[in-house]
Amino acid sequence: MTIVAQWSSVTKRYRGVTAVEDVSLGLEAGQVTALVGHNGAGKTTLVKLLLGLVRPTAGSVRISGVDPAGSRGADARRTIGFLPESVAFHGAMTGRELMAFHARLKGESCRDNAALLERVGIAHAANRRVATYSKGMRQRLGIAQALIGAPRLLLFDEPTSGLDPASRSDVYRTIDALRAGGATVLVSTHALAEVQDRVDRAAIMHRGRLLAAGTLAELRRGAAAEARIRVRVRPSATGQVLAGLPDGVRCAERGDASLTLEVAAAAKMPVLRALAQAGELVEDVETAAPGLQELYDRLVGAAGEPA
Repeated sequence: MTIVAQWSSVTKRYRGVTAVEDVSLGLEAGQVTALVGHNGAGKTTLVKLLLGLVRPTAGSVRISGVDPAGSRGADARRTIGFLPESVAFHGAMTGRELMAFHARLKGESCRDNAALLERVGIAHAANRRVATYSKGMRQRLGIAQALIGAPRLLLFDEPTSGLDPASRSDVYRTIDALRAGGATVLVSTHALAEVQDRVDRAAIMHRGRLLAAGTLAELRRGAAAEARIRVRVRPSATGQVLAGLPDGVRCAERGDASLTLEVAAAAKMPVLRALAQAGELVEDVETAAPGLQELYDRLVGAAGEPA
């Protein structure tokens, strides 16, 4: 495991307001990590710390061992591609001109700019003024400028904000390709349900604190999350089916011909076997593991705070 970027016991305060409190988190090479949480959770502050735009009040931030706000910070920042939450480009410039401008800022050649515009699907608009671009096109242009110089660390702050479903899918296909090429990607977002199946790991932030981090399976184990089992049974047979289930099963919903059961993840298989033994009384079974939104709500609730 190679850690590309790391926050170690980081706290950031602004005039008495604590934006981030004692956060330790690492980004592993070749993985996509979602930094999730609602507005005000501290996500953007963590990104700013990694970019060297602000310094931590306590703790340390490193990119490949280098402090991005230190004397060698410029070297560290050259390895980063960044897409801000609110993409703002000069409307009078064309897409081609804007890419050339950002390439010069990064000290990179412009030779790959056309290919980058092609990669994000706006090569046809390269000579149009950015003011004529739609929201989705500006977002794609933002991704293209983030890819200048083939950075190995990409920071995307709310990359799908305001985009239509097709454009959202395109963004995640780009992220998939970056991961396949060995890049490390951080996606900061409050769209928990959207991102859960598209990343390797998730870090859950709430009110400046890191509640948990890991794969979805690890988060489920850590939150002691229950599996949900939906059962369709013969009419008026729910009582018979319930009577045959092992201890520890909670019936969340009960209809004349349906049951919604909740059970600890470790006890799921005995319940499924019991349902199989019910024979023709059971007509269909669906299982569902808790998603990232549910895990977030559970972890926030366990912290004794409203989501």
